[in-house]
Amino acid sequence: MDLVDVPQERNSTLDGQRKVVYAKDAQGRLCITASSGWEVEEIVTTQALDHLNQLSLQAKKDVKQGLVSPLAYWMHTQRMDEALLAQSSGFWRWQVRRHLLPKHFQQLSDEKLARYAQALGLSIQTLQSVPA
Repeated sequence: MDLVDVPQERNSTLDGQRKVVYAKDAQGRLCITASSGWEVEEIVTTQALDHLNQLSLQAKKDVKQGLVSPLAYWMHTQRMDEALLAQSSGFWRWQVRRHLLPKHFQQLSDEKLARYAQALGLSIQTLQSVPA
């Protein structure tokens, strides 16, 4: 993208902030410039956030029905998936999948719960429940 073509469409998802993008200057050199975003980016970001919110709502329903553990709700609320939660908490991905089941989540030690709580930025008490 050329420097003069960098979008400046005031993307509302950036909340008035600007972000750094790379573009070519008049001499064809790559340089860093600021962009306030563009409409396509805003649409895609909004769709992604809507999808994550839907995952959170569905996980909340599933927790109340006893299908998944509260960990599933908090994982989606914090915009994580199994792989990211595994990486952040230090568990293997298969362990995270296992802990998403209520039976196995209830058997977790305080030490393991603390690892999840820290990765999700929550207290252990908050991690073990979902909001009403």
